[in-house]
Amino acid sequence: MDRILEPELMEEEEQGQAYAQADFSGPNIQFLHLFEEKFPGFSGNGRVLDLGCGPADILIRFARRYPDCQCVGIDGAEAMLAPGRRVIEEENLAHRISLHCQCLPLHDRKGSFQVILSNSLLHHLHRPNVLWQTISDCTVSGCAILVMDLFRPESKEAACNIVTTYAANEPKVLQTDFYNSLLAAFRVDEVRRQLQQSGLALHCEEVSDRHLAVWGTISI
Repeated sequence: MDRILEPELMEEEEQGQAYAQADFSGPNIQFLHLFEEKFPGFSGNGRVLDLGCGPADILIRFARRYPDCQCVGIDGAEAMLAPGRRVIEEENLAHRISLHCQCLPLHDRKGSFQVILSNSLLHHLHRPNVLWQTISDCTVSGCAILVMDLFRPESKEAACNIVTTYAANEPKVLQTDFYNSLLAAFRVDEVRRQLQQSGLALHCEEVSDRHLAVWGTISI
């Protein structure tokens, strides 16, 4: 099945609220466990960048787990950031987490971060190289990279089955977005080609029945 593009940004307030209220704790906790598994020697210090952070649940969890980090979240849609801003204020984390409405590439943040995270951004991008270029631009030597995303199933029927299995009780807007995201996602072999073309020596493999992960350490 060929890739079917979806809109790059989720700009509707309904989407932002639905994503903030939905229970993504399973995949989000999996993301953090994967980081701990791939980077067991991480000191817990430094500046952390989350690309496509959405309501910032992963970034907030990361900040709780590593209290000595300074965290920056980037998303192109203010509607997705707004719920995260409220949580950050409620938990008095504004001195450690800042959220910014920006689109890639990030020309003002080059060579700034010891950790770069991204979850469920890649499949939205019509030009995926912009993610890899941003990662290249924003790293310092030794930067830990973890990107997790959906991978594209073999057919639309398989995509429907995944939605039914994991999102049957979610609002219709989330079910539709999930289905469209599966159709827009990349396969592992496609991501590996993107990494090769970008000159990034990172690993890529499937980590669940619907997710792939890219990880590694950048040496400059």
